Amino acid sequence: MNDIRTDTDGNIIGCHECGARALKKDGWHYYGGNEDKKQRWKCTACGKNTLYPKVLEPAPFRPKERPIEFAPIEELIDHRNKLYNRKKQYKQKTRLHDIEININGPIGIAHFGDPHVDDDGTDLSMIMQYSDAINNTEGMFAGNLGDIQNNWIGRLSFLYGQQSTSAKESWRLTEYFVNKIDWLYLVAGNHDVWSGEGDPLDFIMRDHKGIYEKWGARLNLIFPNGKEIRVNARHMFKGVSMWNTAHGVAKAVQMGWRDHILTCGHIHVSGYQVLKDPASGLISHALQVGSFKIFDNYAEKLGLDDRNIFNCPVTIIDPTYDDDDNRLITTIFDPLEGAEFLKFKREKWKKSRKKRK
Repeated sequence: MNDIRTDTDGNIIGCHECGARALKKDGWHYYGGNEDKKQRWKCTACGKNTLYPKVLEPAPFRPKERPIEFAPIEELIDHRNKLYNRKKQYKQKTRLHDIEININGPIGIAHFGDPHVDDDGTDLSMIMQYSDAINNTEGMFAGNLGDIQNNWIGRLSFLYGQQSTSAKESWRLTEYFVNKIDWLYLVAGNHDVWSGEGDPLDFIMRDHKGIYEKWGARLNLIFPNGKEIRVNARHMFKGVSMWNTAHGVAKAVQMGWRDHILTCGHIHVSGYQVLKDPASGLISHALQVGSFKIFDNYAEKLGLDDRNIFNCPVTIIDPTYDDDDNRLITTIFDPLEGAEFLKFKREKWKKSRKKRK
């Protein structure tokens, strides 16, 4: 019985010469390269080899058609290669987003730290006040460093019971806030990406012209006079220090990121450093931005010190200066003061332009 063999249809097969059922597998016969192959058999009775054994007894039953659930391996490989190439192309194009600035003269960028708009400890009136100031100031843009709301998901959903805002109300606040500003960039933080692939922020941002990326976005701002300013915005740069609250973002500069502005949030502390590349003379502004969550139960529980000094610094860019000139970028830690300073800079620029004419 051990010598009885069947084909893929369940038919009992035997030697095509002597008719014996004594067949054993004898390797593969390859044709058309190494992709196509057929089982080779050897009869242990007469010693003959064959690729086409004789059907001795038909199978008791055989489906007329056996549906195939999966694609052929060649089709699967081709599909995987196309997906990889598409992802590779996307990643290459999004390493640095080119953005044309269509406003002459100085501009400002207000960098919102973690808003957490639905948290009971968040100063929502401050968020709205800053948003209005940005919208009412010529040349002022805004970016968002993530964690727009708490977004308690899965095993953390019980935390909605510890705040007065429901999940539905949280998304209403989020949508209102996101649509209130025409964002230059918006970065999803860890609270935001907890939503998974069905990302509501992706849907909310669908009509916005600005850049929306998970974790981080790097922008190349191209001004009308040809000046280019690189902004590297992440939810977090790796590295923390008890001695320097801007350690992570400053370390990114020292480790090789040659950008004019680097900014991040996440840890709800504030810090600022200005660094200069000795080789090129490029001056980098490293900003660790705090949060609008002023009262933080989690921080109190862990006994963390309050180092939340500024939550929406403004970087004023004057594209008439060179990379090694400290007047190229001015950092103002309060957005209302930043708006006033930007108005002053733009008026000064307009007057100088009239004189040149």
